[in-house]
Amino acid sequence: MQNHLNKLAISALLLSTSFAQPCLAADESVSIPVTEMKYTDTSNGPVKVAPGYGLRTNGAHSNFVKLPGGFVSPPHYHTQDYYATVVTGVMANGKVDAQDIPLPPGSYYFQKGKERHVTKCLSSTECVFFTSQPGSADFVISK
Repeated sequence: MQNHLNKLAISALLLSTSFAQPCLAADESVSIPVTEMKYTDTSNGPVKVAPGYGLRTNGAHSNFVKLPGGFVSPPHYHTQDYYATVVTGVMANGKVDAQDIPLPPGSYYFQKGKERHVTKCLSSTECVFFTSQPGSADFVISK
């Protein structure tokens, strides 16, 4: 329990700091209004990402992830654990066939690496969540 509380505190700390675009040096401070966040397409359908720190393809990183309203991912897993905080919308993230636990803005969840799960945007409006991962990101669809 204490370990998860520590991870929650780390996630909250990361969420409260300024988020540098990956091309900025680590010693530069930045402030990026939400209207200037640069979301890009991913290979995962309508899922879009905007960088926090680091590069999601190369080691430790964070991202803002945007899902359209009503989105339901296929069952999948990620090699690395990740920590997430819901920014907008109401989401659910859980094991395949598990009952949805609605996660409104400000909610936190931890996703264990290599565990099959489904991520949903329960709202009719888009969902945005902030993730932090200790290693490179992947998205492995599983049956």
